[in-house]
Amino acid sequence: MRFGFSYVGFIYLLLLMIPNLIWTKNKPEDYERCAKNENGLLLFLERIGEVLVSVIVLVFRDFDPHAWTLWSLWLAASFLLMILYELYWYRYFRSGKTMCDQYRCFCGFPVAGATLPVLAFFFLGIYGLNVWLILAVVVLGIGHIGIHLEHEKEVRGVNRKASGKTGLRD
Repeated sequence: MRFGFSYVGFIYLLLLMIPNLIWTKNKPEDYERCAKNENGLLLFLERIGEVLVSVIVLVFRDFDPHAWTLWSLWLAASFLLMILYELYWYRYFRSGKTMCDQYRCFCGFPVAGATLPVLAFFFLGIYGLNVWLILAVVVLGIGHIGIHLEHEKEVRGVNRKASGKTGLRD
């Protein structure tokens, strides 16, 4: 692990934060109702993970590209996941901006707004052989994905009740 500023980490954080800042002005109507029911432990893990991931990707140069090898496919896969994350947000911002729109599957990824960046940073940690980022992403993933799975489950339950359907296959 090599200390130093990582421009790749900085770019990833920008790719993560810009759509989230735009989202703050484009939240689904019922989001606050779901947010107030969030599990405290998952929220704590999410916040700790966010801070750790943000700091680690900036202070280790391990994530910046070096000579191209087969190992570089981890970086390519990570970057592809970040591109999919941006496309997920593009679809959301062009939608009706409902909770269903936010939690719709994207390219086969459930709760894509949570899973895509977590996987991207996990692969970035593998590429950089940085155990600290990998551990921080696991903490983040448990909290972030866990919270959004709860939201998605709540949205499905509300929609099922509203439509009068009761079974999982309805």
